[in-house]
Amino acid sequence: MTQTALLPALAHQAARWIRDADALLVAAGAGMGVDSGLPDFRGREGFWRAYPALGRAGLAFEEIANPAAFERDPMLAWGFYGHRLALYRRTAPHPGFGILRALGDALPGGVFVFTSNVDGHFQKAGFDHQGVVEIHGSIHHLQCLQDCRRAIWSADGFEPEVDREACRLLNAAPRCPHCGGIARPNILMFDDWHWLGSRTADQLARFEAWRLDRGCRPLTIELGAGRHVITVRQFAERSGGRMIRINPEAEAASGPDVLHLRCGALEGLTAIREALVGEASSTLDGTAPLPHPPSR
Repeated sequence: MTQTALLPALAHQAARWIRDADALLVAAGAGMGVDSGLPDFRGREGFWRAYPALGRAGLAFEEIANPAAFERDPMLAWGFYGHRLALYRRTAPHPGFGILRALGDALPGGVFVFTSNVDGHFQKAGFDHQGVVEIHGSIHHLQCLQDCRRAIWSADGFEPEVDREACRLLNAAPRCPHCGGIARPNILMFDDWHWLGSRTADQLARFEAWRLDRGCRPLTIELGAGRHVITVRQFAERSGGRMIRINPEAEAASGPDVLHLRCGALEGLTAIREALVGEASSTLDGTAPLPHPPSR
């Protein structure tokens, strides 16, 4: 039987697990943003399709997503990150974000998000910013390239103008307000020894407080997390309790407490929403709450 044929049955099983949960932990990787229209950087070919100028230069993702790129050619590095910043600002999160938020809001323990994505789309979709861990930082925040004061500040005042064909920043790069040097995104890059992780550390401390305060193992929904950057996958697998994995890759997900929906994030979440609607004879449009699970 094909995975497409299995999806409704798997979605109904996922719905039962959600109704039985006390709280929801969302673990999201880069695949979560694909249904919003964001580029998929898996493999050099995929990356170079998104950024052909870097392909012509033979620059891999690991070489441009690197502090050395800002030292070597800040206008090229900011061409790449400036384009991404503008793209993330103008792109709307897909409806799956709203489904996840409604699922979490309906549970007694609520929802917490752990993500490697730097796009800020969970907050943009209405998730409480106090309930999000951005483990690799955020493109919406900046730091000094030279780490002069160990300061992190908002990128809100920076409006990048990018020559997409050349992948180069056309206007002035953002500057450190303390020393006047070039600023960089507050993102953990490759070969990065100067990333300032204090903002993420505060987020992790809030997550630990949430987890301990609930006194339970939440149901984990892992979405779009792969093996290339394993941070989210490892976190989800170590979270304990039941886990619903939504990922189109055909790798095995074994164990009685792991349910694997082999599809994209939006397709999987929509199938789960339809299963919940059918079982509860109610509606869920991304904002309407679900009935609380029965007390046990």
